[in-house]
Amino acid sequence: MYIHDTIAAICTPLGEGGIGIVRISGDQARQIGSTIFSRKPDGGFQSHRFYYGSIIDPGSGATLDEALVVFMQGPRSYTCEDVLEIQCHGGYLLVQRVLGLVLSHGARLAEPGEFTRRAFINGRIDLIQAEAVIDIIRCKTDASLSLAQHQHAGLLSRQIDAVREGIVNALAHVEAHIDFPEEEIEADGFADIAGTVVKARESIDEILAGFAEGRALREGVSVLLAGKPNVGKSSLLNSILREKRAIVTAIPGTTRDVIEEVVNIHGLPVRIMDTAGICESDDDIESEGVQLALDKISRADLVLYMLDVSRPLDSNDRRIEDELEGRNFIVVLNKCDLPEVISLHGTFLAHEAVRISTLNGDGVDRLLQAIHTRFLHARAVDSREYVALSNVRHRDSLEKCAAALQRFTANAMGGLYPELLAIELREALHALGEITGETTTDDILDQIFKQFCIGK
Repeated sequence: MYIHDTIAAICTPLGEGGIGIVRISGDQARQIGSTIFSRKPDGGFQSHRFYYGSIIDPGSGATLDEALVVFMQGPRSYTCEDVLEIQCHGGYLLVQRVLGLVLSHGARLAEPGEFTRRAFINGRIDLIQAEAVIDIIRCKTDASLSLAQHQHAGLLSRQIDAVREGIVNALAHVEAHIDFPEEEIEADGFADIAGTVVKARESIDEILAGFAEGRALREGVSVLLAGKPNVGKSSLLNSILREKRAIVTAIPGTTRDVIEEVVNIHGLPVRIMDTAGICESDDDIESEGVQLALDKISRADLVLYMLDVSRPLDSNDRRIEDELEGRNFIVVLNKCDLPEVISLHGTFLAHEAVRISTLNGDGVDRLLQAIHTRFLHARAVDSREYVALSNVRHRDSLEKCAAALQRFTANAMGGLYPELLAIELREALHALGEITGETTTDDILDQIFKQFCIGK
């Protein structure tokens, strides 16, 4: 990647649309615009003003399209460089021709995520904010969008910066003693350093505590419907989706494969999976479906263990109970509109249970709330103050930082030399720098920005 090149790309989805946008960033952006864009009267470009005119091929003199063009002079632009955006009609062929014209006059095709990478390199945003851009694009619910926007606005970055400031202060005091060894650190002074490190560690623990919720919003969760045949799994799926997605009949074994749909449960993106009824079967196809259902139980974030209250527990239920040992699950007692003959025992008496009837819809909303609370604990994730850790890379780096601070505290209590104590604080700062991008390697940056589309 050559960051001094002028780059260009289509930054609207390919296909037919009302508008197609070609973005150019770099030193030649203004010159390329002046070469291929014609308007009357022609007085050049003023920054941050729209101009109406025509895209002209200088070689043939042919008019490609009428367009609006806006020039944004750096650093007041997305990349902090000179940026020119051409807005033409959104036909696939037309936008490609406009891009080709731009490339033929000095720009090169941008790599995936290169516009945002330049914004990061030029200091407009840090790496947390850059990664939030792709989260904003991929969001499936209002709550996940709110979290991504808060990260893009710098709320998480400010929390990380506050931790970093404390560690920097502690390191400054330790290094002062290294530079002036004749000045011993008094007991009070050392207590202040240790207290600063402990406070930084506590702040990290608070940030890490929100990771499960943040990741659930960012990546969504998987919820599996499990139970023996004819307990109402497919009926529940249809009820949640408010459409007939799965076939429902009185014949056992109707569902043989896994049916998956994504649903928004109070802002939580949920991939809900309906599986084959778990039972002993001589049918090879049904047996394969049962095995697939059992395999999915071990990988789902949450299992809804469905029971028919009008039928007693049997060997199939006991088989499912064995699979649920140590798993995250909610007991769903279905067909509560019928006389109840089931008798719960053991684990299920103390476990969370929700009574529903898929026939009349009673209790389904309570079940959806129980799913939401299981992952988000009923927090107001759409509030302006809400920010949570949601990225595995960020979590791993924070855990490395916390481990370094823990070693510092243990070594300080053991009377280790200040030079060795300083190493742990520098390790902690390096780990934080991996999150914000100050110490992130080029390989990691490449992996991050390759997730972006070309044009962003």
